[in-house]
Amino acid sequence: TTAPSGQAHAVDCGSACSYRCSKSSRPNLCNRACNTCCRRCDCVPPGTAGNEEVCPCYANMTTHNGRHKCP
Repeated sequence: TTAPSGQAHAVDCGSACSYRCSKSSRPNLCNRACNTCCRRCDCVPPGTAGNEEVCPCYANMTTHNGRHKCP
């Protein structure tokens, strides 16, 4: 059987982003951005900050203004 649509990701974005954003000063904004990045990249760097070399896609995604998109 195949996974239901939306369940194919290897990463649990919700859990990964909850942890990633746990020390953020703006956790709701952080979680929204993180989940978008996670869905596109299938990766969230470990820890609450940094470690972006683990997920180059996540590290290199930018906003329309050229700023880092992913927390």
